[in-house]
Amino acid sequence: MNPYFKEYSDFLAEHFSGKIQKISIDLALGCPNRDGSLGRGGCIYCNNTAFSPDSDKSSFGVAAQIERGKQFFARKYPTMRYLAYFQSYTSTYGAHPRLLKAYAEALADADTVGIVIGTRPDCMPDELLSELKKLAQESGKEILIEFGVETMHDKTLEFINRHHTAAQARDAIMRTAHAGFSVGVHLILGLPGENEQMYFETVDAVNSLPISTLKFHQLQILEATPLASMYRDGLSVALFTPNAYADLCVKLLDRLRPDIAIDRFVAQAPAHLLIAPKWGLKNYEFREILLRKLKEREALRK
Repeated sequence: MNPYFKEYSDFLAEHFSGKIQKISIDLALGCPNRDGSLGRGGCIYCNNTAFSPDSDKSSFGVAAQIERGKQFFARKYPTMRYLAYFQSYTSTYGAHPRLLKAYAEALADADTVGIVIGTRPDCMPDELLSELKKLAQESGKEILIEFGVETMHDKTLEFINRHHTAAQARDAIMRTAHAGFSVGVHLILGLPGENEQMYFETVDAVNSLPISTLKFHQLQILEATPLASMYRDGLSVALFTPNAYADLCVKLLDRLRPDIAIDRFVAQAPAHLLIAPKWGLKNYEFREILLRKLKEREALRK
């Protein structure tokens, strides 16, 4: 067991038995920040292909996408069970009957123990929460909700063209947790204009909310994004080195509630999309750097 922070695997073990793997599902949904409902162009850093590189996946139905994922993992782990991860764009942004049908299709798979729904704080109405609660009860399986919060500073949210506020994030998290769902949050470190004190303030704000899991990742500048153009035009962006980012993560872990499980610390965009920072590290290699720093800090405290 990791003595330094709660692992996502620990969180999964509290909810499920056996080995669990996420399978990403793409419903080919849009985003209110792209289609004009709230804005156009999306968040300045967003290139959805970076975390959904299998661009043809949405042409398959939900059951077919799950089956493809199962075939990939089952070769090595025949007893694996799965969480269907509705990841691409805003996975609650659509007609509710269509959404609920897709979620139910995933929950009906015999090897699927639950679903994870990734969305924005402003795209989780009470009506959908009520329907999701009913669906979880009928299926007897878990529904986990993850919100892309990114930061709890409104000035930054406005600059990155996010089109939601910190207050909306708090409200969505509170309502979702009150409805009985485990809540996850995504945060980006290194957003333009932010500094270490602001990262601390965001973590402190998250600590005060009823969340179960947390994803950190470093800001990445990706091709075909407004941020790429701004960066090339001279925008000042704090691009971490692996060591500096690991040092920051150590400080944030010191402030984070110990019951919050860390799903990940870094994101890894496809090389052909990544402009900066180019670390050349796999996720497990960064993890080794972080664990070494945590061990060194622990030794100094003794």
